[in-house]
Amino acid sequence: MSIRHIVLWKLAADDADTRALHAEQIAERLTALKDVIDEIQHIEVGRNVANPQSNWDVALVSEFADVDALERYQVHPAHQEVAGFVRSVVAERSSVDYPF
Repeated sequence: MSIRHIVLWKLAADDADTRALHAEQIAERLTALKDVIDEIQHIEVGRNVANPQSNWDVALVSEFADVDALERYQVHPAHQEVAGFVRSVVAERSSVDYPF
């Protein structure tokens, strides 16, 4: 059973330019993992472009063969490095994992 992993982040920066920079850095770092972590079947990262006062700033949508593959991705050293950066620039995180 394939798993879709969706994560939303609110960025911590107060100014729009810094939020845009951090969103771009998150997208670049996460999408680069596709070439490093075999478990990733699909990955896309998007920056919010509407209603910034109420919407989350960045969204990740990724897909894995199963929950075990998702768990291997989450503990992979390359993912852990990116996650450390993400944690350093976000204020809030929300996620959901569901079969599809």
